[in-house]
Amino acid sequence: MSSDYFIVLGIIGVAFFAVSGALLGHDKNINGFGIVVVGVMTALGGGTLRDLLLGKPIFWVETSEYLLATYLAIFATVLFVRYLPSPSNFYFIFIDTVGLAIFNVMGIEKALISGASMIVALTMGMTTGIFGGLMRDVVCREVPYVMRGDVYASACFAGGLTYAALFAFDIPYIWCILGSISVTVLLRVASLHWGVKIDLFRKRTPKADKMHKNET
Repeated sequence: MSSDYFIVLGIIGVAFFAVSGALLGHDKNINGFGIVVVGVMTALGGGTLRDLLLGKPIFWVETSEYLLATYLAIFATVLFVRYLPSPSNFYFIFIDTVGLAIFNVMGIEKALISGASMIVALTMGMTTGIFGGLMRDVVCREVPYVMRGDVYASACFAGGLTYAALFAFDIPYIWCILGSISVTVLLRVASLHWGVKIDLFRKRTPKADKMHKNET
């Protein structure tokens, strides 16, 4: 991916995540400068951790357009919430999902450009996509999506696997990116629509425990 396309994709990603941070802050009655803190943390947290792990210059320090896009997105969200009807929870989830999908691709791309293997790139994609939202949720005293059993990190990982599969067949970059983003967004939205959860440690009911004791 050319540097110009990478910057444009990144600006879109930070804008979406900044909006999701500001919306959750509003929902939790955070006001004043706190909204800016939550928005910036959400937009820039994942990419900052990624760059630190890769030993690269921090992306928003090296290219200030990311920071400008973050502030503008937060300001636009504040105006929207202040003067228009409050958005439904669906818009927050959708905006957060698009930010997750874009940041996932950005993390993968940057890791591959740095010479990392594909498995490291997939991990960096998830780190970039998840960490900002994780910080946002913790600060807002929410149980993070990634900890709830929602199809969130798994949707991110599926998007990364889609990228890896298309990349392995030498598919043009644009289709790797679009394929990854589409899979992440569709899986996340579909799981919410049908109420799908990932329960790795399913608890047994008292009835099941009693039946198990009778069998033994």
